[in-house]
Amino acid sequence: MLHSSYIEISKSALQANLDFIRRQVAPGVQVSSVIKGNAYGHGIEQFAPLAQDCGIGHFSVFSADEAQRLLQSLTAPATVLIMGYIGNAALEWAVAEGIEFYVFDLDRLAEAAQVSERLGKPAKIHLELETGMNRTGFAPADLNAVQKMLHKNRRHLVLQGLCTHFAGAESYQNHERVLTQLSRFQAQRQRLSQSGIIPKQLHTACSAAMMQYPDTHMDMVRIGIMQYGFWPSPETYSAFRSRHPESPDPLRRLINWKSSIMSLKHVPQGEYVGYGTSFQAPRDMVLAMVPVGYAWGYSRTLSNQGQVLLHGQKANVVGIVNMNGMMVDVTDIPAAQKGDEVVLLGKQGDHSISVASFAELSEQLNYELLTRLPLNIPRFIID
Repeated sequence: MLHSSYIEISKSALQANLDFIRRQVAPGVQVSSVIKGNAYGHGIEQFAPLAQDCGIGHFSVFSADEAQRLLQSLTAPATVLIMGYIGNAALEWAVAEGIEFYVFDLDRLAEAAQVSERLGKPAKIHLELETGMNRTGFAPADLNAVQKMLHKNRRHLVLQGLCTHFAGAESYQNHERVLTQLSRFQAQRQRLSQSGIIPKQLHTACSAAMMQYPDTHMDMVRIGIMQYGFWPSPETYSAFRSRHPESPDPLRRLINWKSSIMSLKHVPQGEYVGYGTSFQAPRDMVLAMVPVGYAWGYSRTLSNQGQVLLHGQKANVVGIVNMNGMMVDVTDIPAAQKGDEVVLLGKQGDHSISVASFAELSEQLNYELLTRLPLNIPRFIID
């Protein structure tokens, strides 16, 4: 192995998660696999074919470059939807490739129509409506202009979808805001419908909305974090448990992040470890150097706080996490030796290191830690 760490991705875990997700929605509701952020750190090139093997036929990405990577990775035809960035210069490529994309301003809508006319191929667009997120989306004041442009360009623009995004469906403190957004979406949808503008699909739900607000399911749900085995928030999981108190956690983590011991070091009592004076050996110690640091996504804020798994036991990170390495206390693991497997994230024996434990120690969200895992860590599919 040339690399200092690697990631394993479980196919059986993904299949179990997707089976659970499909049970939450009606049979006719499509599941779009959201693979933005390098498939939440799991790797677009590795995850997309795996998801296809598990029955996924629709993918949502953030940007044109992610869509390009996805197209190069697919093993069978699939629908690709760009939810965010695509410069006007790239619209011609997207239309030519049959890629669907969000439209949330008049400039992009006009450019899409012009590109479609030049290519003689319809642009498949999804109108994003502003309902209260205040990020992207057409405001109600824009709808008259949108209607005129759509009617004028009926031959060039295919209204594949009408959508919005909820501002915090994972937290009950946003409950009224989410309901207000849903009401605004339905009012704007009705307004467009009265002018003869009827989309092929309605979609509003992310993972949290799918679990908490059944009225948001509509024709398609856009599922990101849950397919990877993580709940959108502890609150979302608690709500599920309250409805199903006898059910174990139905989600399974796909990811295991592993490295190995690079070297061992004997440190006398009273000596400082690593940069600065953040850790002083309270006894004679044996420390293992693990060749993963913050350059590889292991946060520096886990210094003197993180844990790894070694020989089925938890071992503490001591001293400052460096750019390319960290020290781990193996004093009480006498069998530890150079080359031994070290689990940074995932399971070993009866123990596990969860992303949630990282988040509690480093103040990172699940989403943040996962998407910070570098592209060049090798990723392998396991059963």
